[in-house]
Amino acid sequence: MLRPLTALRLLTIWRESREAAEDPLERALLSNAAVLAECCFSQDEAVFADADAVLQQLTPREMEELLGRLADQGTPADENPAFDRKRFEQLLEG
Repeated sequence: MLRPLTALRLLTIWRESREAAEDPLERALLSNAAVLAECCFSQDEAVFADADAVLQQLTPREMEELLGRLADQGTPADENPAFDRKRFEQLLEG
């Protein structure tokens, strides 16, 4: 099961990765691994202990596949019970 993160948590992971690595490719791998470590669950248990476990167990292509599934998963209302569909549609309309 993939559980999406909040925008704030994603931003925090990105900032932490930016501080950990100057190289853009290294930074992307670190960031993606951290996201997957926090989003992948099986029977309500985390699949990966941390980002290092993700990097040790998955190929970049496997990481990309999981991240793609995470990005394509459901609608905002499906992932956040507090999501206000009417307000969201108003924002889209401008």
